[in-house]
Amino acid sequence: MSARHLIQLPAPAAHFHDGFPLGNGALGAMLHGRAGTERFDLNLDTLWSGGPLPAEEGPAPSRLLPELREVIRKGDFLQADALARRMQGPGWTESYQPLGRLDWCYAAGSRGDAYGRELDLAHAIATTRYHGDSGPVELSAFVSAPANVLVASATGDGPLALPSFTSPHPGVHVSEFDADGARWLVATGRVPAHVVPNYVDRHPATVYADDEPGQDGTVAAGMGFAVAVALQRTASGEVRLIASAAGGFRGFDQRPSADLAALAEEARGHVASALTSSTQELRAGHIEDYRGYFDRVDLDLSDSPEAARAELFYHYGRYLLISSSRPGTQAANLQGIWNADVRPGWSSNYTTNINVEMNYWPAEPTGLQELHGPMLDLIRDLVTAGATTADRYYGAAGSAVHHNTDIWRFTTPVVGEPWFTTWPSGLLWLAAHAWDHREYGGDGDLALPVLRAATEFALDLLVPDENGRLVMSPSTSPEHRFLVEDSHAATSEGAAMDQELIREVLTRYTRLASDALAERARSALALLRPVAVGDDGALLEWYDERSPHEPGHRHVSHLYGLYPGTRITESGTPRDFDAARRALRTRLENGSGHTGWSQAWILCLAARLRDAELAERSISILLDELSSESLLDLHPHPNWPGGNIFQIDGNFGAVAGMTELLVQSHEQLIGLLKTLPPSWHTGSVRGIRCRGGHRVDLTWTDGTLTGATITVGDVEEVVVEVPDSTPPLIVTDGRRIPVHELPGAPAGRRRLSWATTAHARYHLAPE
Repeated sequence: MSARHLIQLPAPAAHFHDGFPLGNGALGAMLHGRAGTERFDLNLDTLWSGGPLPAEEGPAPSRLLPELREVIRKGDFLQADALARRMQGPGWTESYQPLGRLDWCYAAGSRGDAYGRELDLAHAIATTRYHGDSGPVELSAFVSAPANVLVASATGDGPLALPSFTSPHPGVHVSEFDADGARWLVATGRVPAHVVPNYVDRHPATVYADDEPGQDGTVAAGMGFAVAVALQRTASGEVRLIASAAGGFRGFDQRPSADLAALAEEARGHVASALTSSTQELRAGHIEDYRGYFDRVDLDLSDSPEAARAELFYHYGRYLLISSSRPGTQAANLQGIWNADVRPGWSSNYTTNINVEMNYWPAEPTGLQELHGPMLDLIRDLVTAGATTADRYYGAAGSAVHHNTDIWRFTTPVVGEPWFTTWPSGLLWLAAHAWDHREYGGDGDLALPVLRAATEFALDLLVPDENGRLVMSPSTSPEHRFLVEDSHAATSEGAAMDQELIREVLTRYTRLASDALAERARSALALLRPVAVGDDGALLEWYDERSPHEPGHRHVSHLYGLYPGTRITESGTPRDFDAARRALRTRLENGSGHTGWSQAWILCLAARLRDAELAERSISILLDELSSESLLDLHPHPNWPGGNIFQIDGNFGAVAGMTELLVQSHEQLIGLLKTLPPSWHTGSVRGIRCRGGHRVDLTWTDGTLTGATITVGDVEEVVVEVPDSTPPLIVTDGRRIPVHELPGAPAGRRRLSWATTAHARYHLAPE
């Protein structure tokens, strides 16, 4: 066990977000580390309020689109917002739900000394240790993917007492009995049929159904769930708890099950199967499965003590993705799979204007490509679900997804203000994930149908501006507004992010297809209005110069083309690169980055801008101001316990950003040590995946590259960019390879190229 992979804390969790999260992608448990009586908050990835979405009735909102576009063209943006409100859908997404809470008295309480708890990120095991009245006590716990159970094991002579189960859902039935050499607890119940988002003041906010299931055990809304727990003392003297759960989700377009007897049998079956194995066997199977993912990449900054917490944060982010997203599970939501609230922050849903995308930014480069699968499954479903939305709301072909979705694949604009509701570009952004999966060497079958649906919709949303250039209409910059007279508005045309997304989608579709739609896309690209640069040299957020409602707004959507997009580069588009730098500086000077996810986005932008000082500052802010005691990402919120809501996207965005500091691959080359933070003066990283199917290991000392190994993809030539302070390098694959220096590198960098054999390993070392 390496201290590099341990989060160690001297006290139990004061709040939910200070706990240690365990999970296997589907079953989640938050451990509070309480001495003597451990608390487990339980979750299941498919447990959401609501049910399949009914068909909408009444006149189609698309009838208002011509009028909306007309008032936008006239510059009457207040009226445009008024019309946009009339084009909203009938409601909101549903909310991710908790199962409930186990409180397990496994030993006498602590005497107050020698307490400690730790989370071992290399093995995905949480441990609490302390001294009780009878001596040392230890509780360890993990959630096994192979067995699909939570396992908690306590040493000492604690009582064989079943835990108490408390659910926030009314009417939960709990039974206790003895069977299979264990004591059992089985709880069954139903989640709400509808939950109003926490930010909406409407009553009743939570509605439970009281209908009886049909003959097939299904209901229209309010799925059932079951929790099964077995407790036993083994021959070795340990007391162990094994728990699992089952939920009634059957598909986004299928009525969920509320057959509680069947769900109880399913949950109990997982536990009964696990009881046939020893704790050691369950632990070994869990570790082997987990390390099959975790060990693929390692960042080692142990020779830079001041960077130790950054390294731990990196390991933690990958741990969280492995624990909250596995093949066959649902995609990680705003809180991964860990939530204790019936009305969680922002419904703990999938927010497509940054948050769910950020969750998966690190998946491909850090060797977790299979874990990208749940996100790709979500996108595939949204292509289907969003076709009706595109037609009904815009009279458009293809598919449309607005800023919120959920397990039922909600795609319409929610009820609310246009600055967050009137953004139909969710699928355009999500398409980038299907593309990246292909670019990094994964299965590319999904990219074409997703890009086709996005391209069809994008083409129908484009209109010529007064100069004949094509702009998206309507268009907003996510969750931001501009000043109009004595008020503010959001709805206009040609916002920077939308223009970037459309250019990206159309360009990529033309690379994959040669049909009539691709010809339309090429014609549109020739007329597509580029993102504008203002009088001060900064990239504009909207079509033209406008005063922002919040100069330090948390979203930096207008910089999409720099990151996560790939259009803006230092050597390829120097004017826009400098304009993006100026635009980011303005945001920062006015306080942007005050949430965990927005600061993580700033870190990613700093990596692309080669701003090492800003990258160091962003990492410090994430660690010191925007993380809990257990390093979970925080979104400040005055109405939440402790003044913060746990929101997992910042953890994932930070991993992506820190990876980009060391290895970048978006310019048809592999860039090494592009933005090395000052405190990361010495270290190594291995296993980083690159576009083109390459894999990179590298080491550096005192800020200088000392070696690298590149396993290339299926290419005949590779280009590598290094700092120009790097000593002359030789490249070998068992023999010395001729290397050519290429022109075009930005200041302070140089580019090297050599002929390759597909899938061969090449070693770079100072001459």
